[in-house]
Amino acid sequence: MNFNSGFERNEEFNSWDQAEQKAIKAYELYEDGQMNEALMAMNEAIDINPSNDRWHFNKALTLDAMERFDEAIEEYKYALNLNSGDIETLNCLAVDYTRTGQYDLALEVFSQIEKTDPEFEPCYCNRIITFTEMGNYEMAEQMFYLAQQINDECPLCFYNIGNSFFIQGNYKKAVWCWQKTASIEPNHPQINYHIAQGFWNQGEKNKAREHFILELRKNPGDKEVIFDFGLFLLNNKEIANAREKFHRILELEPQNAAALFYLGEIELNSGRKCQALEYYTQAMKCDMNMAGPRFRMAQFAFQDGENERASSLLSAELELDVRRPEVLEAMGIMMMEMGQADYATHCFLRVSELQPTNAMNYFYLGKVLAARGEIDDSQQFLDYALELEPSNQELLKKVLMVYLKSGKPEIVLDTFAALRPNESIFSGLWMIKMQVYLKRWYKKWKIKKGCFVDDKQNLS
Repeated sequence: MNFNSGFERNEEFNSWDQAEQKAIKAYELYEDGQMNEALMAMNEAIDINPSNDRWHFNKALTLDAMERFDEAIEEYKYALNLNSGDIETLNCLAVDYTRTGQYDLALEVFSQIEKTDPEFEPCYCNRIITFTEMGNYEMAEQMFYLAQQINDECPLCFYNIGNSFFIQGNYKKAVWCWQKTASIEPNHPQINYHIAQGFWNQGEKNKAREHFILELRKNPGDKEVIFDFGLFLLNNKEIANAREKFHRILELEPQNAAALFYLGEIELNSGRKCQALEYYTQAMKCDMNMAGPRFRMAQFAFQDGENERASSLLSAELELDVRRPEVLEAMGIMMMEMGQADYATHCFLRVSELQPTNAMNYFYLGKVLAARGEIDDSQQFLDYALELEPSNQELLKKVLMVYLKSGKPEIVLDTFAALRPNESIFSGLWMIKMQVYLKRWYKKWKIKKGCFVDDKQNLS
């Protein structure tokens, strides 16, 4: 009689039972939102029994909840090696490919699901997101209609296509879709918040306010909603209410840099510079990579004549992901006035990428290039500025002054020759023309007297 074999089977059974208990524990921890502990328990179960595909699947779900998508992808792949035809696993894998920007792989997996089970509605529903992120809005709508043929009451389909419409700027359709989601699934996460954003972008402020409040009644601690509601109130010049919302965020998260920054903005616009500076300093300490605080502190330094400090702060700000054209333009102007032509050029070039039809920005770009002595490149940008806004007489005056100070009176006269008769008498323009003639007369007079002076030395 072989007693050892029976003992080994019993030990193996105990080991598998232990693994099952750890997997159950992992699920309970996952449901309680304790993701680190759930992941640890799931790893312990997998260490005992690595051949259970559902446990790899559950581990991947846990990693998804922790936003560790690349690791989740590897777990989904492992699960598929054990069970290649599992549609749920394929669907989750495709979703994570979308989350990580691997759209071709995502579409490939979704197509595989469609071939396996054409009635699996999530493979159409989730492709709405994939095509939207790719900018292929027509295909996103096609996926929506295909999903509708299978399940015309899917709240996520309406939510996803609503996001697609919102990105396209079709706020009316976006709101309608999100309202449809809310009617099917009233507890859909942040649905009233999205509806509020849609109404806000439509200019329907009362409806936007109503849905912000509805969302906060359901989830009063949602910092994202509180923050955007604060911005909404600030935009409506409801300063006291906006201040209260940002302070509420700080009660929930004392180190929230964005809330501190906007409290600084409120203080700045109320004329309380010292208080504003204190908030900006706190915001920068809380988040060293946040765009905004250094820019404001640089403005203060520039106003106080502390050019070295202002320049240092602006240089550091430029290393961040600054995307607001008006901020970049203001930074460029300060840099230009401090003689930092290279930094200024960089700022204005960034604005041209974000706002390719901003005529004043091309003027500033032309002006700073002229200051660098690159007059040919400068002329291209200055001419383009006038091309964008041909009836802007103030802009025309500024452009002519740049040419005049750059020692190019002939360009000034050529520009005048191209003007309509009524434009040349605009206040200030005739004075510029007279300056050109005076400088030319003065130059000729100096030559006659035998003491030629370089035009550029007499233009300041």
